[in-house]
Amino acid sequence: MNDPYKILGVARNASAADIKAAYRKLAKKLHPDLNPGNAGVERKFKEVSQAHAILGNADKRKRFDRGEIDASGQEKAHAAGFYREYAEKGQGAKYRPFDFGAEINVEDIISDLFGGGGARGARQRRQQAPRRGADVSYTAPIDFLDAAVGAKKRIRLSDGKVLELTIPAGTADRQTLRLKGQGAAGGKGAPRGDAYVEVHIQPHPFFTRKDNDITVEFPVTLQEAVLGATIHVPTVHGKVAMRVPPGSNTGTTLRLKGKGIVDRKSKQMGDQYVRLKVMLPDEIDGELKRFVEDWAKTHPYDPRQKAGMS
Repeated sequence: MNDPYKILGVARNASAADIKAAYRKLAKKLHPDLNPGNAGVERKFKEVSQAHAILGNADKRKRFDRGEIDASGQEKAHAAGFYREYAEKGQGAKYRPFDFGAEINVEDIISDLFGGGGARGARQRRQQAPRRGADVSYTAPIDFLDAAVGAKKRIRLSDGKVLELTIPAGTADRQTLRLKGQGAAGGKGAPRGDAYVEVHIQPHPFFTRKDNDITVEFPVTLQEAVLGATIHVPTVHGKVAMRVPPGSNTGTTLRLKGKGIVDRKSKQMGDQYVRLKVMLPDEIDGELKRFVEDWAKTHPYDPRQKAGMS
């Protein structure tokens, strides 16, 4: 068994009141009646109870600190003579090896947890009390923009159930939202359970998301790219004006600061990145064709050479 001081989370010079408070706090959290079927929690509860059986008894605590007994209450080899001598005086039972539940007032803890009546009364009350409704789990498709900026939606699930869903701004794909009181009905007037909805964010026609940033590929005309222009670009928050510098090319990326998605923890806004794509007109008329032919005669260039592909 580990050091009882470490198990209770107290210092070696802790007062008796501090030890008692630490034990009660852990016992309330780990008691098997509150964690039915959880073997790991039950094992921890026994360790806490054993630790308190040593440190909660002033004599045993002194003997443990002197190294006469171990953390389970067993006599150490070098102290056996003392133990036998003490036992022969008719008080040895006081230092018997620890037996779970023998050295602590478990009923007292149960009373704290359930308002009196001991463990049996607590079990009876739980059996008689109306049970809270069961929790239920769903998956639901969510619009890209609703997840980005937040929304309140009524969604109809595959089983026909309709849920009132509040979608926080910045909701991530596969995130689970808890809907309090929208689960199964409880018995005899007990509260309903909760609904847990795993959201599946649907793709957007032109926005893509990475963390809290948005990227969009935005088409511009030949003249806007060559001469520069002010254009209106869609963001998840609505359209904004953006200046295209003269001489921009396909692949030129411009940043719109603070036009991305809010970070749910820091509340800082991400950015939107606009990647320009220069588009020729659908039909090349004779005037444009002649202009390019004449211009090319005196302005030869090879973009493939610059890219190392010539």
